[in-house]
Amino acid sequence: MTEGPPAAPPATPDAAVDGLQGLFEEHHRLIFHTAYRVTGNASDAEDVLQTIFLRLLNRPPESLDTAKAGGYLRRAAINASLDLLRSRKRSRLVAMDQQVLEEVGPSSAVESDPARRFASLELRERLRRELAKVNPRAAEMFVLRYFEGYRNSEIGPMLGTSRMTVAVTLHRLRKRLSAALAEEDQKDQKDQEETRRVPQ
Repeated sequence: MTEGPPAAPPATPDAAVDGLQGLFEEHHRLIFHTAYRVTGNASDAEDVLQTIFLRLLNRPPESLDTAKAGGYLRRAAINASLDLLRSRKRSRLVAMDQQVLEEVGPSSAVESDPARRFASLELRERLRRELAKVNPRAAEMFVLRYFEGYRNSEIGPMLGTSRMTVAVTLHRLRKRLSAALAEEDQKDQKDQEETRRVPQ
């Protein structure tokens, strides 16, 4: 009776830590920058980075395919960032139409006009708050498309779905955001009108 090759010895705690250290050195910038684009805050991005590696410490070392670690860790950064935003339970609505989404997307040039740059930053912050309220899978697609710059044809395989599903999901989400923008603008206008009526 022939025996198979000897089984690999179980990973020691030191070997697991060394493997995690290697992953950290290779991917920590990717995780931080992805988290920063979603949260808009360096401190939050650091928290996300720490959270992800603490979670990895509790997993068996062999459970993560190091060849695909980059894609996994990017998605983990997006989801942990969205979880962080959701945990704050911010209540203000956010919205923007397709043109605005493209203007604040990853391919846009840096604005030289401070007023427009501030408007874009404010718009991104409002968007982050709204993304904390939507279906997590739709939010992940949105982040990959508009924050990370992936095409629909790339997002589909990343999330195990079709390009068409990605396109339909993003279309519906953009409509929701546009409707929220219109609603918030009407509310702001009404508040301003009421403020002007108050005697000074």
